[in-house]
Amino acid sequence: MAGGGVGRPAGGAGVPPVSLVVYLAAGLLGLSAVVLLRRPRTAVRDPLTVSTCVSIVLGSLVFVCSAPLTLAAVNRLTGVPNFGAPLTYGMLSAYSCSLLVLLVHWRGGPRELVRRLVLRSIAAYVPLVAAIVVLFTLGDAHTERLTDLDTYYANTPYVREMILLYLIGHTAATLAMCALCVKWSREVTGLLRAGLRLIMAGSLLDVVGFQLTKYTAVAARWYGHDLDVLSTKVAPPSASLGALLCSAGFVLPRLLPAAAAQLRGLRDYRRLGPLWSRVRFVSTAPKPPSGWWQSPRARLHWREMSIHDALLALAPYFDDQVRARALAAAREAGRSAHEARIAAEAAMLADAARRAAAREAPLAAPSGYRLHATEVSGTSGLVELAQALLPLPAPAQAAAREGTLRTSHG
Repeated sequence: MAGGGVGRPAGGAGVPPVSLVVYLAAGLLGLSAVVLLRRPRTAVRDPLTVSTCVSIVLGSLVFVCSAPLTLAAVNRLTGVPNFGAPLTYGMLSAYSCSLLVLLVHWRGGPRELVRRLVLRSIAAYVPLVAAIVVLFTLGDAHTERLTDLDTYYANTPYVREMILLYLIGHTAATLAMCALCVKWSREVTGLLRAGLRLIMAGSLLDVVGFQLTKYTAVAARWYGHDLDVLSTKVAPPSASLGALLCSAGFVLPRLLPAAAAQLRGLRDYRRLGPLWSRVRFVSTAPKPPSGWWQSPRARLHWREMSIHDALLALAPYFDDQVRARALAAAREAGRSAHEARIAAEAAMLADAARRAAAREAPLAAPSGYRLHATEVSGTSGLVELAQALLPLPAPAQAAAREGTLRTSHG
């Protein structure tokens, strides 16, 4: 991955386009790691989260290291021409190893088996990284190449072997990952299968767009031809897109369920608005700390708790006669038994809220009726009640008005 863009030695003004591409890819990868680590204390206890973030961070570092601007800076700081090459190739090999480790943790299994597979992956790539450093030290690569090192040194002893070694190591990890994803995708469904397909798509793009083009360009140099454009123009953007697809495949199946839960929380929070506006004046629940950082689920939990508190306070005002009239009217209108019950409860609640707001005395013999919303878990019952209140059906409104008039004149 080191050495993309147009072939040129060190020097020149401006920012090479390839640097912008890989820096953008690195930034997007880093952002996904930040999202996964939004709760560091709990995240570090989860091997899957840790391995996912390690893989993403290593992928981001590979892109940063392979940018011509970074290569030039590393070479200048170390005083060693092309020192950025083994650094990038070693980082890419570590990234390849981390992908295998991540897949092992993602698939799971007995702890001892997972541990053994992880150690095998590490044992395979640690010597590879060491060999890359040794071969670079033995080779003659004194002419700095920021963008076309793979093809420029394709025929240089030891450096040639170093280039082949990092490519073979990356290919082995990618093909192993593809094989495991194909096998696993036959056993799973839903978001996990979608994630595996994204990983396969990114891996295939990496194989065809990055690895195959690198092999072709290097082999062309062996036979006296110049296909450097494949290595410098095609490979970098293909590698960037492939890595982003792979990261999306790993991250989305873990983030989408949480995001969907937050969206459902926001939807239910808003749908409870009509009910909350009716009963909020009697709720004694403590107010939560305000701030934009409060998640929709947290806001929903507080609203649900506050509504239940208000319903308890309004219970002495519940009038069974109001509910009975509204129930009969709803049944006559052709509503199902459940719909009629909710409409009747909405009428009784609206009547109770009006009389409590007017500071009327509670009923001498209040109803012992239990609302459907208090019998079911979750917010579904409260949402049904809230939706029945806005707008209140005409029969229920009439029943509630009759109940209010009867209470004031009776």
